[in-house]
Amino acid sequence: MLLAIDTSTRYAGVALYDGGHILSIRSWHSTSSHTSELMPAVKGMLEERGITPRDLEGIAVALGPGAFSALRVGISAAKGLALAAGKPLAGVPTLDLEAHPFLGCGLPVCALLEGGRNEVAAAFFNPRGERTGDDTMGPPVDVLSGVGEPTICCGEGISRWRGFIEEGLGELAIIVQPAAGARLSSLAELGGIRFDAGEADNLAILQPHYLRMPSIGGPKRRDRTPQRS
Repeated sequence: MLLAIDTSTRYAGVALYDGGHILSIRSWHSTSSHTSELMPAVKGMLEERGITPRDLEGIAVALGPGAFSALRVGISAAKGLALAAGKPLAGVPTLDLEAHPFLGCGLPVCALLEGGRNEVAAAFFNPRGERTGDDTMGPPVDVLSGVGEPTICCGEGISRWRGFIEEGLGELAIIVQPAAGARLSSLAELGGIRFDAGEADNLAILQPHYLRMPSIGGPKRRDRTPQRS
């Protein structure tokens, strides 16, 4: 049994996966950082199934990009559960989760997340399902400027930017509206694949992927380098 935790964005959730099926899923929209919602959701779902963290085979967690505070909540909780129960932890980038259902279909894929400040976070994959580079972030017109062939556009960022994408890319954009729970299902499946391959992350060094640091404190720098939690 695998527990999946995703707090990358305002839409977050947890799921239980038995290696072939999603057994239980809870998702919600939060106006804060998921602090008050996450652990009660995990506790309630485990109790509903009559299991404890020690009964799990592992924990999978979404790494972002995403909101600074929200990511810290999810990844800290995942680390704490894994450490307390003595279970392996696998982190998966959030844009990989958004793209996963469409990879290898013979078309390029562009996965998008809302980045705030009129920007998007994006990852691109070739028709074979391989990433073509690191996550990028910027105004949609810049991020999508390299799209020159029919491309599947997916992810939570579609909700806000659909009109812009349709106008800017025309028939090149094959738009897939995000579905509730799809990202959690991908997280559970990809986490399970990693565990089946004997892979797990080091709790001491696994970090969220921030593309924008919080607005308080000293000078900020936006890059793809994970920051310490």
